Amino acid sequence: MALQQGASIVLLAHHRRDQAETFLLQALRGAGVSGQAAMPREALREGIRWVRPWLDVPSEAVEAYVKQHRLKHIEDESNADPRFARSRLRAHVWPALSSAFPGAERSLAIAANWAQQARTAMEELARIDLPMVTAPQGLNIQAWRALSVPRRSVALREWLLNQTGSAPPASLVERLMNEADRPGAASWSLSAGSGKELRRYRGWLRVVGVRGPARTPAPGCEAVRVSRAGSYRIDGWDGLLRVQRVRSQGAPLSQLGALTVRAREGGEQFQLATNRPPRALKKQYQSLGIAATERVGPLLYLGDQLLFVPGLGVDARAWAQPGEPQVMFTWAPGSAE
Repeated sequence: MALQQGASIVLLAHHRRDQAETFLLQALRGAGVSGQAAMPREALREGIRWVRPWLDVPSEAVEAYVKQHRLKHIEDESNADPRFARSRLRAHVWPALSSAFPGAERSLAIAANWAQQARTAMEELARIDLPMVTAPQGLNIQAWRALSVPRRSVALREWLLNQTGSAPPASLVERLMNEADRPGAASWSLSAGSGKELRRYRGWLRVVGVRGPARTPAPGCEAVRVSRAGSYRIDGWDGLLRVQRVRSQGAPLSQLGALTVRAREGGEQFQLATNRPPRALKKQYQSLGIAATERVGPLLYLGDQLLFVPGLGVDARAWAQPGEPQVMFTWAPGSAE
């Protein structure tokens, strides 16, 4: 609806008690720092800024303002539905908690703020560690194993988030912490319906598609405009181009308004990292142990510069500058979305 109306920002009415409740619910579910950070004050999703300006405002102040100015509003009927954990918390737990601890709302909201700061620190640490343990072909298990256990966990979570676009379940992270560095090839399922899985091969972890190969059209040029994260169909290609926000080794979002799509013709040169020379695609695929069935999909060009190759990622010569809004592409053959 916001996109249809041309809105770039949506204000949400969550207040301090909502934040306190979210922290408490996440703690009761056994969530870690990311969960206990509760609701962020601001987030950018699908090109829209979602802002919660009232997280420090008690609910009584909001209710008093609405009453004083006789503002019409809609009360969500699900707020009183006992099927939802938050409704049960409000009806049965919160009155007793507030009676025993009058400052509970403020204290829990402060705790959520501390968790947000801790999560930010973890993300910054991951941005330091990830360039040392990852490359376009995936996560280097040996380099990752050299990190301390806490940093290993943080780096793994952040890498999976960048690769899949969603936070990995704790059960998967726990399995990978115990199994990822074992010898031999292996695979782990990701979320149902994603069409992807995590594979270990020759010392690397990679997120790969599990669907059949795409039908490659005759060589030609098509145009695609990428303005935000999401999924894009390309005429003549059987699959989806998925675009996800990343913090490093991505393409600059501001320059993706006019990309050219081409089939592989031979002779293309791709650079995996800034400290490595460009090499032919065949050589790069072979060096990374990427099977021929995974070397499918369209190539993206920014002008005459090769930008993205399925299975290899974004060419290092086109990486965005640190701190610049950037995205990573993945090609999902045969996806129906």
